[in-house]
Amino acid sequence: MAPDGALRALADLTGAFVPLSLRDLASTLEDRLDKVPARLNEYGYDPFGMSPAAMRRALLPAAWLYRTWFRVETAGIDRVPEGRVLLVANHAGQLPFDGSMLAMAMLLEAEPPRLVRGMGEYWIPRIPWFNILATRGGQVVGTPESCQALLEADECVMVFPEGVRGISKPYRKAYRLQRFGLGFMRLALETGTPIVPVGIVGSEEQQPAFANLSGMARMLGMPALPVTPTFPWLGPLGLLPLPVKYRILFGAPLRFEGEAAEEDHLIEVRVEAVRTAIAALLERGLRERRGVFR
Repeated sequence: MAPDGALRALADLTGAFVPLSLRDLASTLEDRLDKVPARLNEYGYDPFGMSPAAMRRALLPAAWLYRTWFRVETAGIDRVPEGRVLLVANHAGQLPFDGSMLAMAMLLEAEPPRLVRGMGEYWIPRIPWFNILATRGGQVVGTPESCQALLEADECVMVFPEGVRGISKPYRKAYRLQRFGLGFMRLALETGTPIVPVGIVGSEEQQPAFANLSGMARMLGMPALPVTPTFPWLGPLGLLPLPVKYRILFGAPLRFEGEAAEEDHLIEVRVEAVRTAIAALLERGLRERRGVFR
């Protein structure tokens, strides 16, 4: 048998052992990705390094987490306008599963489907192999220049203004929004971009942290090193999130006027309006949920 024929036979044999539900999910992903326009060069990459081919290989685990592990429910996703938009959300859970689930919601649930571009922390490019995976999956380092270029290309960009302050906070501060950065508002004003507030319920319980080994984190060049019920006790397995129920609530678009170069105290007034909208969505989500796992 020719090598190509052997490879096809092996792929067919492997596919026979893949659960039907997973094959259906892979087919759904293919269909949704085919509906998303992309500006690609001759090598199959967009101007920011995203590769649809790489995304097709990498997104199935995230889609499985979305459908089966976290069992994500959304509310108000139809409020997200077409064209350039900033999705501004709360951030929690030690590892950025909340960002992955928000991106999956926009790909699997929004009509038409959207690819969400994430603004990664500055330390992500220093992580071997993951830096390439993140870039090919559409994430860019969260510099103002990168975000502005994405918005001017009419992309959908998600931003977590709490940054590390939110994702690494201890569980005793669950659902208490931390200080927001101001950069996203300056970018919204500079590019005339609407902001959609997003409240994510469930991420706080996925990996609740009791402590943060900040000294060791600094030695390792990491922003935080949390201690959770499973990490570091279970080693790499301790990074697996608990199968909590995720709820993602989208608020009405907010549009702001003014100059991007205004003084901080004037920008802070607008940022507080977004923060208040997210807090209201979180309050609603917590009030409506039946439990952490259902």
